[in-house]
Amino acid sequence: MKIALLVGAAVAPLLLGGTAVAQTTGQTPATALEEVIVTGRPVFRNRTDDVVPTLSYDLEYFQRFEPLTVGDALKRVPSVTFLSDVLESDGVRLRGLDPGYTQILINGERVPGGDDDRSFFVDRIPAELIERVEVVRSASANRSGDALAGAINIVLRDAYALDGGYLRAGALLFPDDEVGGTFGAVYGGAVAGGRLLVGASVQDRRNPKDKFSQRFDRPGGTLDNIEDQTDVRDGTDYSFNAAYQVAVGGGTLDLSGVFVRTDRVQDEDSIEYRAGRRQNADLLTINDNDVDIQTDNLSLRARYAVPMLGGETRFKLGYATFDDEQSEFENEAEYLRDTVPFPDEDRFTADFEVRDLQDEETSIALEHSRPFAGGTEIEFGLQAVQKDRDSVTRVANRVRFNVPNAPAPRPTQPAFVFNTNTYAIEETRIDPYVMVSGEAGAAKWEAGLRYETTDTTIAGVDNDYAILLPSVSLRYSLSDTDRLTVSAARTLRRPRFNDLAPVTLEEERGDNDFRGNPGLEPETAWGVDVGVERRLGRRGVVGLNVFYRDVTDLIEDVNTGLQGSGGAGTFIESIDNVGDGQVYGVEFDLSTPLTVVGLENTGVFLNASWLDSQVEDALGERRFNDQSDYVVNFGFTHDIPTWGAAFGATYRKQGDAFGRVYAEEVTTSYGADLEVFLEKRLFSNAVLRLTGTNLLDSSKDEIFDKFADQGDQIARVYDEYELETESAGPVYQLVMRVAF
Repeated sequence: MKIALLVGAAVAPLLLGGTAVAQTTGQTPATALEEVIVTGRPVFRNRTDDVVPTLSYDLEYFQRFEPLTVGDALKRVPSVTFLSDVLESDGVRLRGLDPGYTQILINGERVPGGDDDRSFFVDRIPAELIERVEVVRSASANRSGDALAGAINIVLRDAYALDGGYLRAGALLFPDDEVGGTFGAVYGGAVAGGRLLVGASVQDRRNPKDKFSQRFDRPGGTLDNIEDQTDVRDGTDYSFNAAYQVAVGGGTLDLSGVFVRTDRVQDEDSIEYRAGRRQNADLLTINDNDVDIQTDNLSLRARYAVPMLGGETRFKLGYATFDDEQSEFENEAEYLRDTVPFPDEDRFTADFEVRDLQDEETSIALEHSRPFAGGTEIEFGLQAVQKDRDSVTRVANRVRFNVPNAPAPRPTQPAFVFNTNTYAIEETRIDPYVMVSGEAGAAKWEAGLRYETTDTTIAGVDNDYAILLPSVSLRYSLSDTDRLTVSAARTLRRPRFNDLAPVTLEEERGDNDFRGNPGLEPETAWGVDVGVERRLGRRGVVGLNVFYRDVTDLIEDVNTGLQGSGGAGTFIESIDNVGDGQVYGVEFDLSTPLTVVGLENTGVFLNASWLDSQVEDALGERRFNDQSDYVVNFGFTHDIPTWGAAFGATYRKQGDAFGRVYAEEVTTSYGADLEVFLEKRLFSNAVLRLTGTNLLDSSKDEIFDKFADQGDQIARVYDEYELETESAGPVYQLVMRVAF
């Protein structure tokens, strides 16, 4: 019913304008052969005509390495870091900042995410759906302002992207020698006076990892225990997308939709041993933890653009949902609670939890642009979003019982008794904006104002605010090959939903409780980007950009000083707007053929970002939590046109990240990642690719400094010191693409 209402609402005002007329957009869709066969020349970053500093990468830039998800593709984009497990690329950390600072857009429109900071996990979108990816470094008045670090715009194929169709089929060999499959099909063509594009894909995903932990009483101290763990994440992604464009009533109607389902099981099994001795006499615990996940993402869009009032008027309707269902159990058997070692179990503990999160957003926009005085153009509009989020969590009372020593029988496990926790969030945003742009000689510019109003109700408590967000950008051509971009804007980051809820969660932060603060204000930042860019020959480009963000009303953990539910020595933590922070860095990118040395069919690329920040907490100065200090990616592709073949490699390394919260600190390091591809054109319409990822067996290493409370953290009196390493092996993929 909601889909029918959306389509009906989009079409109804258009019927007044008359019947469909011939399409006159002038776009020329790519042929299926051009989409599949990209051998013959290297593919590089686009040099966009945008005034706001924007890096654009077409699908061909990523396709040869056959990424499975958008997250995999973004590993080759400047300033993008992740704090995910090995072989995972989920929450984008643009410029190293928390995912909540990065705006994820699909076709220029924001989409709801499952996390409480509104972030969207990009590994939910198969790479096969994308037309291009844009890194938007600064803000414009006609886009949502919650993009303090910047925005990632994932542009999906539209109805004019393809003429014809192709099939994609292949197999994947995972590190544990399991084999998976991948299949996709896309078709585009003329239908009913317009153009239609449809696509579907199914792909297996598997991520088997090994983890090893050592726990000491302090750095360099006594080894208390070790833990061996296997973590296997096994699932399948299903996707369907469609786009239709037709001329109606003198204007153009665009309808599009994408649906993605992720079915996934996370299976973690671990064994702990006393003092690092792997023997039955020192067995401490055996733990089995499984999570069954099904996530559905649906996004529907309708857009009608029509000449009106001396310019162009655009009507937009959107409907997006995020539905995440998870069931998790954890069973743990404990040994050595007495003097009798394995196989005599001393205590059994079982936990079970079912979570259902449903997030629904309906958006509407009315926008108009037209020529203005002195050769300028004015654009203004009103954008509104209604969000409804319902969360239901069913938590079983913990089942725990002592097990009599053999030969007495083990007691029967009692049935789970569930407690149901629910909360609903309603958020309404109404954002008017106005923007003026123009061009004079070598300069092209835009300036605008956006006024964002937000009304959030969570757990019956309101949180309202309104913020004015100015922005201005200038692009100046220094010569035929060189240009300068300068951009300044005010942006914001809204509070996490869970941080607003005025409820107390027991033992949420270690042994301490946590209580939300409904009076939180959003973080705001004034920022500037300054960049220079030079064209190298006909196809190459090199760029250098520096950025700075001055953040106010920073949201950080605080200690209320009130005693927690754990009794003496525990506290109730909360969160508040405290202090300020600064984020800054330098970004370099290069992509060019080696024509200057006679290697026109060889392309090289290099992205390097140096990232830094400063914030002050109770222990002193530090970076923004978990910001890597650098990320670098370089590689090459080489085409052999006479053989119809190509090969290439890419190398990526991400710097260390440090995070500090109440009574805990963590330092995270990643190993390097190497990917390669080999490509052979088999027929005039078919190409075969072999790719390998994680060829260096990358690892994720973490150091945890844990303390009983903040006083001990300041005095460096340790509760526990833990070293953890996680590793995984290579993934190989063999894929054939056939155009028709």
